[in-house]
Amino acid sequence: MQYIYGIHAVDSLLRKNPRSVQRLWVQQGRDDKRINSLLELAQNQGVPVAREPRQDLDQMVKGRHQGVVAETLDAPHHGEIRHANLWQEADLLRMVDEKDGPVLILVLDGVTDPHNLGACMRSADAAGVDAVVVPRDKSADLTPIARKVACGAAEVVPFARVTNIARTLEALKARNVWLFGTAGEAEKTIYDSDLTGAMALVMGAEGGGLRRLTREHCDFLVKLPMAGSVSSLNVSVATGICLFEAVRQRGLW
Repeated sequence: MQYIYGIHAVDSLLRKNPRSVQRLWVQQGRDDKRINSLLELAQNQGVPVAREPRQDLDQMVKGRHQGVVAETLDAPHHGEIRHANLWQEADLLRMVDEKDGPVLILVLDGVTDPHNLGACMRSADAAGVDAVVVPRDKSADLTPIARKVACGAAEVVPFARVTNIARTLEALKARNVWLFGTAGEAEKTIYDSDLTGAMALVMGAEGGGLRRLTREHCDFLVKLPMAGSVSSLNVSVATGICLFEAVRQRGLW
């Protein structure tokens, strides 16, 4: 059993994967516009709805549920048809082979905080990223917390968990995808780099940065210029800045 909570996350789940929702729990006394919209959506999708006191919802989840919790049968499994945005490595490489135009991929090397993963997913969706790639081990997964922070992006952005991140990076390089790793000691900034071609932005873990083997696979190391007293930014903040520099250079909007 898994509980997905929050207005945006539940709305996206009902729209993208309604068959995975066993029941929608709604706080008693909540009859505002956003809740009523979710109730109408649930009814149209044939999802059962139950009203419960706020304290009961508080016991279901630890985060801020905003008066709505979706009960799913189990955690999403990669490769299931009903979770089409959860990819294997083969799905990722097929997309690279088949896409017309340069791909934009985000690789998160060992980001373990689900809040940071959710925020990165949200930025990836906003920037039009083709896929987010994470290692299967020592990395956050799309937990209810990550989905809540992602505000619906976790249900739509292709998300690939791979067994061997170094092998996946090699496979991307073999398909002419340039790998841009971020490192504070890099000589070039992200703004001095050409991000218009097929590329993967490789972000390191909170605190430790890129692992040695991951760093060695990158074609370029880039950094964000830091003018203040702090030495680095939160990984989700840095990810958003770097992705939208790529968007700016590509003239997508």
